[in-house]
Amino acid sequence: MSTATAPHTPVLETLPPPATANKPTLGQWFKSKGWRHLVAIAATAFSIFPLLYVLSAALNPTGTMAGASTMFTEFGWGNFEALFANQERPFGRWFVNTLVIGLVTSAATVFLGALAAYAFSRMRFSGRRFGLLTLLLLQMFPQLLTVVAIFLLLNFIGDIIPALGLGSQLGLIMVYLGGALGVNTYLMYGFFNTVPMSLDESARIDGASHVQVFFRIIMPLVTPILAVVGLLAFIGISSEFVIASVVLTDPESQTLAVGLYSYVAQQRSENWGVFAAGAVIAAVPVMTLFLFLQRYITSGLTAGGVKG
Repeated sequence: MSTATAPHTPVLETLPPPATANKPTLGQWFKSKGWRHLVAIAATAFSIFPLLYVLSAALNPTGTMAGASTMFTEFGWGNFEALFANQERPFGRWFVNTLVIGLVTSAATVFLGALAAYAFSRMRFSGRRFGLLTLLLLQMFPQLLTVVAIFLLLNFIGDIIPALGLGSQLGLIMVYLGGALGVNTYLMYGFFNTVPMSLDESARIDGASHVQVFFRIIMPLVTPILAVVGLLAFIGISSEFVIASVVLTDPESQTLAVGLYSYVAQQRSENWGVFAAGAVIAAVPVMTLFLFLQRYITSGLTAGGVKG
């Protein structure tokens, strides 16, 4: 005789409510993280205010930069129109000259610095450490000390080779390249040392020469430092004034830094509005180059690994 069993009814167990984490108070949050946001906001405001001030002066038709309380109260394109309408001060020509000199010098600086850094990093020769120390010590002397020597040297060379004398852009490029192997080479040298020597040895076993190793293996792996050096060189050359004002005597061959100074050089006749408009336009190539090189910097940082 079978006995019927009652169906099993599941027993629902009540789980305790999840324990909620104690939320930090405003004082605790500010002590741990909040002060960092405050410092970041203050630093951002400190950096952006001069840019907004110059932009406001460029759009102000009165042509003055007096009074921060009048920012963006008046708008007009008169300063930009006057910047390009002045025939005695060819702003468009200055802009092209700056791009040509900056891009050519930056590319040559990166190439020469990479060659020197590869030699110091991969080759062993007598005087190697002394050469590195000499390149570093040369950067301790300010550029202003060489102005007289550069003037006399270019004046002498101009009598023999006019294309390299005073007033020539090629002469200015050569002057810039003469001081390009200092800190740039030392900076690249440290980055080249991070590339494993095993890559060079493997390539040489396969029959690669130093030129093939340099261009096909080393250069793609050191793209970040090449982009950084090129960007810093372009920024420095675009804003350089002392040597450019000595070498470039013709207004048609001057750069933006030298040409724009003529708007504010004479006392009681300064035109700060046009000067600010030129400064705004002069910042466009630097920002464009930075945005273009940014992807090379970020991609190169992850492309230099060695797979086992």
